[in-house]
Amino acid sequence: MTTPIDLRSDTVTRPTPAMREAMLRADVGDDVYGEDPTVNALQERLASDLGFEAGLFAPSGTQANLVGLLAHCQRGDEYIVGMDAHTYKFEGGGAAVFGSIQPQPLPQNDDGTMSLAAIEGAIKPVDPHFARTKILCLEDTWNGRALPHSYLRDARALCDRRGLGLHLDGARLFNAAVADGVPAREITKHFDSVSVCLSKGLGAPVGSVLLGSKALIDSARRWRKVAGGGMRQAGLLAAACIYALDHHVERLADDHRRAAQLAEGLKGLEHVRVAAHHTNMVFIDVPAERLEAFRKHMDAAKVRMSIGYMPRIRMVTHLDIDDAAIARTIEVFRAFKG
Repeated sequence: MTTPIDLRSDTVTRPTPAMREAMLRADVGDDVYGEDPTVNALQERLASDLGFEAGLFAPSGTQANLVGLLAHCQRGDEYIVGMDAHTYKFEGGGAAVFGSIQPQPLPQNDDGTMSLAAIEGAIKPVDPHFARTKILCLEDTWNGRALPHSYLRDARALCDRRGLGLHLDGARLFNAAVADGVPAREITKHFDSVSVCLSKGLGAPVGSVLLGSKALIDSARRWRKVAGGGMRQAGLLAAACIYALDHHVERLADDHRRAAQLAEGLKGLEHVRVAAHHTNMVFIDVPAERLEAFRKHMDAAKVRMSIGYMPRIRMVTHLDIDDAAIARTIEVFRAFKG
């Protein structure tokens, strides 16, 4: 029986046997009371490692970003964000829906940056006619690209000069750090708050952590409860996250290597064009008139990817994709005649 290859996202990873064992051994308590020792250990570890006063465990990156924005802003405030950023486009409008926080989206460059001049131009005057601009949100990695460190420094300087907070959606923070060959703290030192996802490339089944000042995290904890994110014996999940931090950070380089192998193996194919490759992501273009045939071909071969109605398709390598899966995927692509 052919084993499916799932390249849709690095969120599809399954816990390894050793991670499951760590979950079974987890010491737990009631986290809503702040009494789960494993959750507390995860929060304290990431805060210490990444240079923050405190952390808050959340069930998803979406909720970690949401409660972070709610803690930074009040009703009638505004956050500046990329128009294709996850916090704006793919999180259900949560900041506006829950907090009456207005997004101010700006165009993004191919590397995920926004023009610093455009950011400054979007900051509203202090005037009753306008929402109050409070925070700038960035995302790292962006379509697999690590944001330039010089850009992070310049964005920090702009926020300091104009009195804005700076938040990072660090869903793939550790991919960026591994790609750049630096400790993750070298990236997070520029930010007032960071959300870190443990359930993507690091392979935990559930969980993100919001990091910031003690005051910000205290506020975010209340908003987490309001948003339904107060979990009880969550140490079972936090143990998987701690295991991932201990064992799955350095191996992200394997995902990056395999994505590079996949991109190289697809070059020169007749009906598929490699559009980009960065860290653990490969983007391909398939002519729109061939998409349906391509979808059927991949489904028959049990190679899963997110094939919609646009010719640009993303493939993501992760913990459950080995060298044999990459080789088989390349063979399946080469067999596609359209």
